[in-house]
Amino acid sequence: MQRPTGRRAARARRPRAQTALALALAATLATGVATTDVHAQGGPAGEAAPRPSVSPGGERVLVPSLDGTGNNTRRATLGASGQPYPRVARAAYADGTSAMVDGPSPRYVSNRIFNDTGQNIFSARGVSQWGWAWGQFLDHALGLARAGTESADLAFDADDPLESFTNDFGVIGFTRDAAAGRTGTRQQVNTVSSYLDAWNVYGGTAARLEWLREGPVDGNLANNGPHLLLDQDGNLPRRNERGNSSAAPPMDLMGRLTGTTDQAAVAGDVRANENVALTAIHTLFAREHNRIVDLLPSGLGAQRRFDIARRVVIAEQQYITYREFLPALGITLPRYRGYDPGVDASISNEFATVGYRAHSMIHGEFEVDVDADELDAAAQSSLHAQGITVTPAGAELELTIPLTVAFGNPDLLEEIGVDAMLTALGAEAQYANDEQFDNQLRSVMFQVPGPGVTDPATQCNDQSDLTQCFTGVVDLAAIDIARARDHGIPSYNDLRAEYGLPRIRSFTQLTGEATDRFPNDPQIDAADPLDDPDILDVVDLRDAGGDVLTPGTDEGNEQAVRAVRRTTLAARLRAIYGSVDAVDAFVGMVAERHLRDSEFGALQAAVWNRQFTALRDGDRYFYGNDTGLPFIRERYGVDYRVSLSQLITANTDMAPGEISPNVFRVAV
Repeated sequence: MQRPTGRRAARARRPRAQTALALALAATLATGVATTDVHAQGGPAGEAAPRPSVSPGGERVLVPSLDGTGNNTRRATLGASGQPYPRVARAAYADGTSAMVDGPSPRYVSNRIFNDTGQNIFSARGVSQWGWAWGQFLDHALGLARAGTESADLAFDADDPLESFTNDFGVIGFTRDAAAGRTGTRQQVNTVSSYLDAWNVYGGTAARLEWLREGPVDGNLANNGPHLLLDQDGNLPRRNERGNSSAAPPMDLMGRLTGTTDQAAVAGDVRANENVALTAIHTLFAREHNRIVDLLPSGLGAQRRFDIARRVVIAEQQYITYREFLPALGITLPRYRGYDPGVDASISNEFATVGYRAHSMIHGEFEVDVDADELDAAAQSSLHAQGITVTPAGAELELTIPLTVAFGNPDLLEEIGVDAMLTALGAEAQYANDEQFDNQLRSVMFQVPGPGVTDPATQCNDQSDLTQCFTGVVDLAAIDIARARDHGIPSYNDLRAEYGLPRIRSFTQLTGEATDRFPNDPQIDAADPLDDPDILDVVDLRDAGGDVLTPGTDEGNEQAVRAVRRTTLAARLRAIYGSVDAVDAFVGMVAERHLRDSEFGALQAAVWNRQFTALRDGDRYFYGNDTGLPFIRERYGVDYRVSLSQLITANTDMAPGEISPNVFRVAV
């Protein structure tokens, strides 16, 4: 059986990471797994188990079904994959049933509200990039809307004075999510389990799980070993790992994988290749599963060891989420009082479509430091040829990886090493959760091969002659606006009311600024300020200590936590929307001034608080409610109560002193 051996020891002494989140690509997953509780001596997960038996210590080790079925003791399908997203608020469609509401062009809004003009702001509380990275990893365990086919492309005005990108396609592609059958008012379907059940590691069907486990793929999970399949260096298997990529589980294909489908890394979730940081986290948890298996007595049998390891991995993800991730972001939940079957843990449409979209936290490129002796001249040349900047810095090499290179590129992760990527995520603060999106996320450039392009992976990257390819734009911020309209999410003020918050009466109350009027400034066209690019100029930039920084300098690009622009956000919002009641839910949410000691404004905090409380209280397998976990700890010495830092050092070549005990925070 294959173990994580020979891994790179890319130990960065002073690593930095600037990472980019690639767009989540909608995919339809097969569901409908027959589910039941699987005990330590029961049958394969995701299949009908034999009569539950009692472990030697008298305790049953319960394992959730793969697709979430049966978690709720009153309604078996509650929170299971394939179910419509429930709503907190009544759906708001233009025709009352399905038509998207009209409003300002999402790209027009994006150019004036979300545009960072080269200056992003870091988290003033020192939340590291593990904030967004762990958030994305969790997102891929909780939600994925069923993809539709109805085009609703977003307008792109090449003549917009605030437009600085080329788009040969003339629009920003957007497809509405599929409707959930005959439901009257349009609803959308969550194709993954709503529970924190490590779907991202194990997938939601027995067929996918069987391929992911060591052993034959013959339709019988009982023939598989307890370990997850990894290559000889401890990396995720590729779709051709078993010799027939056509029989491998489907994975979203993007970037360099578009032309080399058999090279996609395979994990429980189809989106594991979106960026190298995400692929690294998937790799980490596959290794962790195997590490736990190796701690268990072989006499337990393959299936029981697999089930116990899976149960611990689930608890670890829950524990890190509630003990490290949420506190780091400033989310404080009410006291846990145990499992309540009356609580619906299902991911709400509002959470999935608006509340959990914290994309402004993400940096626009990867910056990763590795030991210089890890990459010889040939390796450095290979990275450079891909469009990566390699800068010597003493005993280290600083790698700057553009989004287009990091996107859909599992080969790159193996080149730079999982250790270096995981270390880098905790070494630098993420961007502030505000209205400013890094332009790499707001205007991601992509290329579509033209006639005669035989190798798009190289011919259509940043180092090639792009005249061979068509250039397009993807605006994640504009898509966030459109997605909320697609799902019938109410306006900002209406959504606040549904979450028990008072309605906002003015734009200044929304943003916390002094005025919602454009200034009498000779740099601004008084007749048409919204079409003047100077409205976004940064006129005052400060670090965490309040010291003045110069925009565009290294200090400004690395230390800024507060910026004042030539015009207030409130003024730009007022000029676009006219009334606070007309503001899109997503726009208003990210524009809100933050609560004290939090990364969020009141609306986003309320959405998170409600959802993560439900995910905890409505999950009978939550670690605080499971007597099987103490049994595993006492019987086998395997404890789910580990920090993310401990989990990383246990599965890499890094020593505990090389990373912070709390990787979610950096010094400010």
